[in-house]
Amino acid sequence: MATSHDVIVIGAGSAGLGAARNAATNGARPLLITDGPIGGDCTWTGCVPSKTLIAQSKHGVPFSDAIATVHRAIDQIASAENADVLRSEGIDVVDGQGHIAGPGEVVVGTSKFRAKRIVIATGSRAAIPPIPGLSDVAYITNHELFTLTTLPTHLGIIGGGAIGSEMAMAFAGFGGAVTVFEGAERLLPSEEPDASAVIETAMRSAGVTLRLGANVSSVAQGTDGIRVAVGDTSTTVDALLVAAGRTPNTEGLGIDALGLDMSKSGHIIVDERLQTSVDGIRAAGDVTGLLPFTHSADEQGRMAVAHALGLRAKWKYDASTTPWVTFTTPEVARVGVLERDAPSQARVAHLPLHHVDRAITEGRTEGFVKLIAGPKPVTRNMFGGQILGATIVAERAGEMIHGPTIAARLGMFVGRLAQVTVPYPTWTTAIQQAAGMFFQPMNGIEARPPNRDSRNASGRI
Repeated sequence: MATSHDVIVIGAGSAGLGAARNAATNGARPLLITDGPIGGDCTWTGCVPSKTLIAQSKHGVPFSDAIATVHRAIDQIASAENADVLRSEGIDVVDGQGHIAGPGEVVVGTSKFRAKRIVIATGSRAAIPPIPGLSDVAYITNHELFTLTTLPTHLGIIGGGAIGSEMAMAFAGFGGAVTVFEGAERLLPSEEPDASAVIETAMRSAGVTLRLGANVSSVAQGTDGIRVAVGDTSTTVDALLVAAGRTPNTEGLGIDALGLDMSKSGHIIVDERLQTSVDGIRAAGDVTGLLPFTHSADEQGRMAVAHALGLRAKWKYDASTTPWVTFTTPEVARVGVLERDAPSQARVAHLPLHHVDRAITEGRTEGFVKLIAGPKPVTRNMFGGQILGATIVAERAGEMIHGPTIAARLGMFVGRLAQVTVPYPTWTTAIQQAAGMFFQPMNGIEARPPNRDSRNASGRI
């Protein structure tokens, strides 16, 4: 006999937890099904351990002590979201892999559960590129990275995106040699080119070797370590981290039989209310391919359940106003459009940090604040128009991005950011200064039209 619930959530990462908790908060009876530890990648192999390790690398502690601190942080955060805690919040929890057997029915082993509403929130895992020889060596991904107990003498990293760049700086901070292999011509290829330039300089200053425009042609185990070949040259490392993107977890769900629409990359296609092509089934988080971030997964999970229960009818997911941060040193934070994608009538304020007093007092003047503004639908460019995008490269960029994010999400006039009084001297004064550039020159710099080429405003690649 099948057990009935108001909503079944498959997956207990950020999206699944957000969905289940929002359902319980709204008086529904949710069932959370998970075949992995509650908290998912973020708690166990992603955000929590990586940011803890990054912080420890800046403190100058031994690597073994840092890893111990990583696991203490994981345990503390996981204790607030374990099965007992969730059950006390009114959420039923079942261990095992959920298989959607038909409309409104999910099977876990020999048990059957029914609900009119199902949310798929199974997340993603590290993508493994088809590099000859890679499957024959003991490479690691983020899932094994934090089980290391000794610092690699030379860490190779395939991928110069967010994960690869963050871990390169962290391991270099512990004193290990690090080489990053990135197929694109620059690090962080999804960010602004001028942001990439700052991070590349910072990485090289930290002792990281960068192989850019370097597609790895083969990997092989040698007597002296793992040999990573790029064309006719090779680099030998004693540990190899694969950080070449993510792939969605959809195996075992019964998706083929359900007839769910899928993208070419294997993600579940959803609309702006997280509805799939099959009535009664919604999806949220990494499995949708919308934005691969914990905070966006949480919002999607909460939104999916709200719509499934008939709540918040006007709530739509908007990736264009969701910010994210790469926790390198300095940090890179972004929301909205890149300069190259800005409409022709947009304007760009680009403020180098050597004009910001707090950056000067900290001795951290590398980086910039870039705000992109465009006309509002009715008032056009009155009061500066509205924020379309922002990129910040700074020591505290992750905290500084909130002002532009709120402005973008609410459609605020840019003038509001220029008018607000902020404490002096703080990093956030840079946001106020940059917003003021839409109205008058600041330090001899004023807002300009967007550049369309691959270079930043100074002409650097």
